[in-house]
Amino acid sequence: MSYETILFDVQNGVATVTLNRPTKLNAFNDQMIAEVTAVFKQSSRDKEIRCVVLTGNGRAFSSGQDLGAFTERGDTVSIGEHLRHGYHKLIKQMMTLEKPIIGAINGIAAGAAVGIALATDVRIAADSASFMLAFSKIGLIPDSGVNWLLPRLIGQARAYEMAITADQIPADKALAWGMVNRVVPAGQLGEIAAAWAGSLAAGPTLAFGLTKRAMNQAWETDLAGALAYEAHLQEIAGRSHDNQEGVAAFLEKRTAQFKGE
Repeated sequence: MSYETILFDVQNGVATVTLNRPTKLNAFNDQMIAEVTAVFKQSSRDKEIRCVVLTGNGRAFSSGQDLGAFTERGDTVSIGEHLRHGYHKLIKQMMTLEKPIIGAINGIAAGAAVGIALATDVRIAADSASFMLAFSKIGLIPDSGVNWLLPRLIGQARAYEMAITADQIPADKALAWGMVNRVVPAGQLGEIAAAWAGSLAAGPTLAFGLTKRAMNQAWETDLAGALAYEAHLQEIAGRSHDNQEGVAAFLEKRTAQFKGE
């Protein structure tokens, strides 16, 4: 399938999704939202895809919603419906994808793009990257999952500060606050993200996915519920090929050959 607003490439078990509207700072229009959602859906179904990398082309990761494209709809447009039928589907697709998603944050992530960046599982930022909740500049609240994701990563006080000040948070501060996992030289971002993705794609991706499921569920329950769900998922993992292969490889002192099943 061909795409107009993104680049999509699959090699050695790694799918790379590149936001590709560089002249618009990779701002999201309806087509881009739909195309990114579609490739994450495809990635969930394709057994050959074992890890996904999400990044941007040019100097931005994404500037968020394309306001020009949005206002072209006229005065009767519903922001709520736009969110429910667009960004919400994308965020849910990412959060429920039981394969690792690496966010290679190559430049500024602003507005809705912050939510999309935070919906990745591991975030590697270029030292030139930054994050900004620009919503208050146009009299809106954060959306696209930001209100759920950001306070869980950096705490409510810092998240609220970001929301009401719309300050640009540079990569080093984002690292100190816990928004990203690593900050690397901009020129090495692609290489480092690819190395991480290759390593994860060769790993026990079934266990990675079940771990993501367990941690997401743990936010919604108490300790007893989390322990019970953990035991249920461990039963699934314990019956997998990857568990048997991992134990055998450990005992035989060799490298495990995982299949993600």
